[in-house]
Amino acid sequence: MKSILLKSITVLMLFISAVGFAQDFQGKAIYQTKTTLDIDFENSGIPADRIKMMQDRMKSQLEKTFELTFDKTASIYKEEVMLDQSAGGGRGGFRIGAFGGGTTGDYYKNTQTKTVVKESEFSGKNFLIKDVLKDYEWKMEQETKMIGENMCFKATTTIEIPVRPEIKFGRRGGPGQNNRGQEEEEATKEEAPKTEEVVVTAWYALNIPVSQGPSDFWGLPGLILEVSYGNTNILCTKIVINPKDKIEIKEPKKGKEVSQAEYDKIIAEKMKEMEERFRNERQKGGQSGGRRRG
Repeated sequence: MKSILLKSITVLMLFISAVGFAQDFQGKAIYQTKTTLDIDFENSGIPADRIKMMQDRMKSQLEKTFELTFDKTASIYKEEVMLDQSAGGGRGGFRIGAFGGGTTGDYYKNTQTKTVVKESEFSGKNFLIKDVLKDYEWKMEQETKMIGENMCFKATTTIEIPVRPEIKFGRRGGPGQNNRGQEEEEATKEEAPKTEEVVVTAWYALNIPVSQGPSDFWGLPGLILEVSYGNTNILCTKIVINPKDKIEIKEPKKGKEVSQAEYDKIIAEKMKEMEERFRNERQKGGQSGGRRRG
């Protein structure tokens, strides 16, 4: 009887310790993201030093550092903003994705409530994008590899992403070619956005038992340390488990509340408005130039 009581007490203490671990378990992971972009400068007529400056500027936009803070059920993913000395806030700045639909503030995921909340600033307004977590149909693979000191296991899934057109900086032809080019441009704008299906490869660490990961990714039985898909790679470079300073993970509250679909519609409408304004200004500039030459 005494032995049974002792075993019961031991099991109870282990259960209490496990619950306490689950409540107190926290961590921080640093991720480096890299995206490649196909840009053709051939026949652009742009000076070599200007091309070099544009390439350096694009690199700063396509290679970024993010911090993921997490506990057993929630996480916040946020860009580590660096002071950009090269931009200077003046003319000639080149920003990739300045008008895209990505988040600019805290990106909160809760795997228990299956909710996602994103802070984003667009066109001078703050938005709070609330939606449900995207479900991924992960396929567990047999391969393993080490990332730092962590044994990681491979998983794959497929997602739909927008097709990125090749960007060309070419000289325009004569007047007839300009008109044809403009007609082709107008026809292209009427087409629906194209998407393509790509394979996502993720590597997760079972020794860090949280179903979290960088960006949109989650849903594996360990922290996702690396993700690659299309022309993007996200790699964890540093992990701190249970840091001395307590981490407080709170759901963002700042901004006008919208769903992801509503936010995408706002972005699309604003982009169309800006394109029309730019096209009108370009046409006015061409007409005034023609009058001056006459």
